[in-house]
Amino acid sequence: MDYKNGKVIFPSELLEQLQEYVQGNLVYIPKKEESRTGWGQNSGAKTVIMNRNDEICKAHKNGIKVAELASMFCLSEDSIRKILRAAQKRDNCL
Repeated sequence: MDYKNGKVIFPSELLEQLQEYVQGNLVYIPKKEESRTGWGQNSGAKTVIMNRNDEICKAHKNGIKVAELASMFCLSEDSIRKILRAAQKRDNCL
């Protein structure tokens, strides 16, 4: 997030109105809802986690036990079970 000077980006009338409310303070102006991206889409984190979860599912299909998967992927056994349940609901992974 970049800092912008209000004198540069706002018309003078709008700047005067804003100064009535927030003179000298920092204000965050959020994006419009329609221009927001989903979690992890900009950074690629969502794709990385989906790929990891697919690997977990495939490994479990090939007979690797939950405890071993937890150790392999540095996750708790409960997390592995949640991933497998979600995958099962999504596309019958198990």
